[in-house]
Amino acid sequence: MKFRPFIALLFLVVFSCKDARVKNPTSIFKVTISQDIFESPLDGRLLLILADDDKDEPRFLVSEGLNAQPIFGKNVDDFNLKDEVVFDEDVFGFPYSSISKIKPGKYYVQAVLNVYETFNLSTGHTVKLPMDNGEGQQWNKSPGNLFSKPFEIEIKENDTSEFSILLDQVIPEIKVPEDTEWIKHIKMKSELLSKFWGRDMYLGAHVLLPKGFDEHPEAKYPLMIFHGHFPSDFDGFRTTPPDKDLEPDYSERFDVKGYNNIQQQEAYDFYRRWNEPDFPRFLIVEIQHPTPYYDDSYAVNSESQGPYGDAITYELIPHLEKLFRGQGEGWSRFLYGGSTGGWEALAVQVKYPDEYNGCFAACPDPIDFRAYCLNNIYEDDNAYHAKSNHKDIEIPMRRDYLGNVSSTVREANHLELVLGDKSRSGAQFDIWEATYSPQNNDGYPKRLWDKMTGDINHDVAEFWKENYDLRYILERDWDSLGDKLKGKIHIYCGDMDNYYLNNAVYLMEDFLESTTDPYYDGEVDYGDRAEHCWNGDHENPNHISRLRYNSMYVPKIMKRIAESAPANADLTSWRYE
Repeated sequence: MKFRPFIALLFLVVFSCKDARVKNPTSIFKVTISQDIFESPLDGRLLLILADDDKDEPRFLVSEGLNAQPIFGKNVDDFNLKDEVVFDEDVFGFPYSSISKIKPGKYYVQAVLNVYETFNLSTGHTVKLPMDNGEGQQWNKSPGNLFSKPFEIEIKENDTSEFSILLDQVIPEIKVPEDTEWIKHIKMKSELLSKFWGRDMYLGAHVLLPKGFDEHPEAKYPLMIFHGHFPSDFDGFRTTPPDKDLEPDYSERFDVKGYNNIQQQEAYDFYRRWNEPDFPRFLIVEIQHPTPYYDDSYAVNSESQGPYGDAITYELIPHLEKLFRGQGEGWSRFLYGGSTGGWEALAVQVKYPDEYNGCFAACPDPIDFRAYCLNNIYEDDNAYHAKSNHKDIEIPMRRDYLGNVSSTVREANHLELVLGDKSRSGAQFDIWEATYSPQNNDGYPKRLWDKMTGDINHDVAEFWKENYDLRYILERDWDSLGDKLKGKIHIYCGDMDNYYLNNAVYLMEDFLESTTDPYYDGEVDYGDRAEHCWNGDHENPNHISRLRYNSMYVPKIMKRIAESAPANADLTSWRYE
């Protein structure tokens, strides 16, 4: 019996050594650059995507939802013709953490290089980031990015095949929209942003002119600013009826057939409404302000992105008002938008209370970080898992109006980590970080939480709280802000918002309705079983009301002007028929 411990130890050692030396066989992918498109060594994020079918190129099928396709990513520096970048089992991916875990089967494979440029910031840091090239910071569409032609492969059980991929395609330049009678396109160099980024940086705008703009040179117009994601052109305005030969499509998001026809009809209906005699004559502006981190800046000043709030409010807006005869005063400027644009509308109104006269914030991104989607970043220790001693529940990221969950916070963040480290994915959690976080020693944003584990950094959370938690800022500063914001705050959200954004709106409403003195005298409203982008319309479904932002708040804006404009305000020159 004395030899039994030795036998047990030997048994353990033998099997431990076996586990240590045996690895699952795995396929290997080797990526090179074609000499036909090579110009100089490139920095960037190299992405490898495998798709189940060829209904579209793999680069357009990446998501964190139930239809997620395998993707893997790694940084490359000075990538040149002599280099061969290898994707093996050690490269992190999503939804499979390793290539060795991919299910056997046939796939369509493609590689994309998201090219980084070097920025020498005024803070003294040097960072590498993808420059927007007119596409709105979309790595799979950005002009100048390299990609390969998709081809079919088969991965077998215990496969050790090597696949060669050649980057021999370049995403072409994007055609700039042309001015029309109604819509003008403006591009303006920002001195503030150029100084921060160490190179020329520009802001853009699409401006919809009112009827009779040229015929009434005496008129000076109020300004409506429609905040949102990067607009390639002014959307939702069409001077001709819907195309008769347009083949109806299907919107999976709204489960609506022929949504393209509906969009064209709504755009034409708005054009006709815009020309009616009783419609107020406004300027409507959609702003282009992409950053090297995202398709827009969130319209506020930021340590890592620079002074976008000041640049938009003090450089771009006055420039547009001068060009197109705006009133040029705070009482005549209004903000609205949904989702990102909803947060921006409210944040800009709070940060610049005297410069704007009202915001209409629909389905805003989290406006109280105690409800940062389903996280409380001040009290929770981990963003991915609910706290429990004896079980583990992953925290959801997305649901439908019936509560069916399609992704989790961990999954969304792990996909972002594949697309880019150091907050460079160009996706949702990373742009919140790039906007709200203090700058790290390396010049990139400090992480709110560990991207792999979800462990929250509460020092960073406190920085977020003091600078960007809109409910907290309002409560902290209401003594000085209350009189300036009275009657200006309007918030709308579906009570089944896909990203649980209604939870933060509830907390904001609790403060506004019960503790404000003076009373905020605004509006908070909810859509019954309404999903993301509900904007206050109780009469129509989401897929219709989301197309009517440019007209639905006009009655409330007119009421606000009548109640708040100063005695000497021009209320007549722009009210012609």
